[in-house]
Amino acid sequence: MSATSSLPASLRTLGRFAHRFGPQVRAQRRLLVGSACLIVADVGLRLLEPWPLGLVLDVVIADEPGQRAPAWLAGASDGALLLGCTAAVVVLAVLRALASYLSTVALALAGNRVLTQVRAELFAHVQRLSLRFHAGARVGDLITRLTGDVGRLQEVAVTAALPLAVNLATLAGMVVVMLVLNLQLGLVAIAVLPFVSPTFVRRSGAIRAVARRQRAREGALASVVAEGLAAIKLVQALGLERRLEQTFAGQNEASLREGARSKRLAAGLERKVDVSTAVGTALVLLFGARQVRAGGLTPGELVIFMLYLKTAFKPMRDLAKYTGRLAQASASGERILALLDEQPEIVDAPHAVPAPAFRGALSFDHVTFGYEPGRPVLRDLSWQVPAGSTVALVGPSGAGKSSTIGLLLRLYEPADGRVRIDGGDIRDLTLQSLRSQIGVVLQDGALFGVSVRENIRHGAQDATDEQIEAAARLAGAHEFIERLPDGYDTVLGERGATLSGGQRQRIAIARAAVRDAPIMLLDEPTTGLDEANRRVVTEALERLTRERTTVLVTHDLAMAETADEILYLDCGEIVERGTHEELLALDGAYAAVYRLQCASRAAGVTAKGWAS
Repeated sequence: MSATSSLPASLRTLGRFAHRFGPQVRAQRRLLVGSACLIVADVGLRLLEPWPLGLVLDVVIADEPGQRAPAWLAGASDGALLLGCTAAVVVLAVLRALASYLSTVALALAGNRVLTQVRAELFAHVQRLSLRFHAGARVGDLITRLTGDVGRLQEVAVTAALPLAVNLATLAGMVVVMLVLNLQLGLVAIAVLPFVSPTFVRRSGAIRAVARRQRAREGALASVVAEGLAAIKLVQALGLERRLEQTFAGQNEASLREGARSKRLAAGLERKVDVSTAVGTALVLLFGARQVRAGGLTPGELVIFMLYLKTAFKPMRDLAKYTGRLAQASASGERILALLDEQPEIVDAPHAVPAPAFRGALSFDHVTFGYEPGRPVLRDLSWQVPAGSTVALVGPSGAGKSSTIGLLLRLYEPADGRVRIDGGDIRDLTLQSLRSQIGVVLQDGALFGVSVRENIRHGAQDATDEQIEAAARLAGAHEFIERLPDGYDTVLGERGATLSGGQRQRIAIARAAVRDAPIMLLDEPTTGLDEANRRVVTEALERLTRERTTVLVTHDLAMAETADEILYLDCGEIVERGTHEELLALDGAYAAVYRLQCASRAAGVTAKGWAS
């Protein structure tokens, strides 16, 4: 087993984790220093605990009472000494219990505060990672890292880190006391430690490797659950329940096997330490009894020595037990640090400044863009939209229409060229100030599992209730919202599942309207709606976009008719451009598709193959 897989490696990983969150740790230094002081007190009280018993054996129970009494106890009666030693046993136990309790509480409070901040920072970091990262990541695994891995670190901080620190300090202290008490016997006691250490290195490395695989399995398991539940309607419609159950069972069994292997390795390590402890105890008993018979050691001192030995070897047994937990925590720490090491692709430039109030003039200046290197989606694209005008982007699937929305919001960066607003490169502006002046209505109208009021307020956090209601009226949503069980305070299902598609889209329009932004981006806002809902949503969109710069991405050419300019894209290039009348007169691709859609609509059939 390589050194990188050993227990020290686990501790180094946890140390790197603590260093990464040094400011959060330092903020809790009072609690941590207090806990450390209490640990020292705990260890000191452990060292004192055997001595009352030794005094009773040597002074009270000895054949010649008082003969071996220390000078500071000279003259004390056996009864008084027995009573004092009995009281000392209780007092030492109570004080040690109090020190242990307070140190545990202090460390738990500090650890929970730190890791609560870690979870918050991790969530904020994940939200800022690029869409390219999220396209390749699995939601369930991310959730496991945010909740399970951070939770495991919280647990280990109290159930393993603190006991390990106490036990290692106790081991060091008792080894020193045993060597001072009787050098020869102390050397015999610690002789077995070199035989135990290699076992720890080998087994802890294996446990850490298994723990790493188990956490990955648990992430995959969570992903299966998240994907299945997110698409439960489709799962039931296609009868995929059994297939997903089999996939889940496979991942579940794999996680079980890794977990069982981890427990088996940890249990084997504990048993090896038990045997080594027994050997050390037997050797001390053999040599200690001989010294008592030879008069070099009193029975009480031998008992103290044996109690020290028992207490000193307990950290070794506990270390075996905590090795598994530390290895699991190390694996969790690695997963968290790996996620934090992912760098957002879209960040504020060093020279970025807050955006001024936009007038709304948009332009693409020779923009080339692709999701993968060498595979451009947009090729040398150039177009302009005067402030207050509407441009419609139409064309077949994969033409790059929706990519323009992502570029305007700076969700992606162009490989070449510039995206400009009011003549300035948007990369010179801070992301927050850029996006705060752009309203968006997307195809799915995604909503959150909060109240209708809060869903609309997501468009503008400082919006008043009156502004929210005005936005809902503009979107044609006020009437059906009022009919909901609690009106604007009705809590929606996840992603707005308790509403119809048209209702969700109108709330999404209200969310865009309450922002009162000078620029509106509409990406397939009527897709999937029936004719009645499409008409209502279209009317709401007309009210929303009035006197605003608007970019409309649509497959429905009837929506594009009133645009000031229509761009027909194919394979990432503009192949036709002009007004509706100009493109019909051109009698090209746009005119052919328009006639096809008109014929289909007249026949009551929805045209196929035009999803963006």
